[in-house]
Amino acid sequence: MDLATIIGLIGSIGFIVMAMLMGGELAMFINVPSILIVFCGSFFVVMISFTLGQFFNAGKIAVKAFMFKIEQPEDLIQQIVQMADAARKGGFLALEEAEIDSPFMQKGVDMLVDGHDVDVVRDTLAKDISMTSERHEFGATIFKGLGDIAPAMGMIGTLIGLVAMLSNMDDPKSIGPAMAVALLTTLYGAFMANVICIPISDKLKNRAAQEKLNQSLILDGVVGIADGQNPRVIEGLLKNYIAESKRVVEADE
Repeated sequence: MDLATIIGLIGSIGFIVMAMLMGGELAMFINVPSILIVFCGSFFVVMISFTLGQFFNAGKIAVKAFMFKIEQPEDLIQQIVQMADAARKGGFLALEEAEIDSPFMQKGVDMLVDGHDVDVVRDTLAKDISMTSERHEFGATIFKGLGDIAPAMGMIGTLIGLVAMLSNMDDPKSIGPAMAVALLTTLYGAFMANVICIPISDKLKNRAAQEKLNQSLILDGVVGIADGQNPRVIEGLLKNYIAESKRVVEADE
């Protein structure tokens, strides 16, 4: 579970609700027509730009903003170096019993064990990285689209409220509800965009970048094993994927 996402979301909503309560009753900030215009309207407008499968699949991808488990690059490097050493001593069949948590790494190792050519392994894994990145990009794009559309829907609601208010100026009782729609739709649009959709979009992009980095690391490691490179050479190559401050500096023996 990603604590930063949970704490950030709860904290931001909490302070907004606190400000509302300090200004009066919470019920005064709830308006059903405004909710329909902004939240429902935004979803349907964004749906136009995508297929139904892509749109609804974004909900599954959004879970990664809250619950996401990813291997540390340092651990992946250590595991790849151990497998490289085992492959040099016992051949690729020695990797058949290796305990691998990463499905992507398991796929690459299985191809080595099955005797596929190194170019086939490289092209297959590279295609997998590309397709995974594309799927994740759709999820982030949909939430980015919601973040862009919500304020616009809020503005539409504001105009609707103003038209309703101006057309009934002779009835003082209708001015209040119409004005509430005008102002609350703007509030809802800003809330939906800046508190929910845009932060989730940015987090999904961050997750996708982390996963792509790990997959690229694994690709280079598996190809290095397939080429029969020295485990220490592979380790040196893969350490370029981590920040210099985190690289383990081994003492000269």
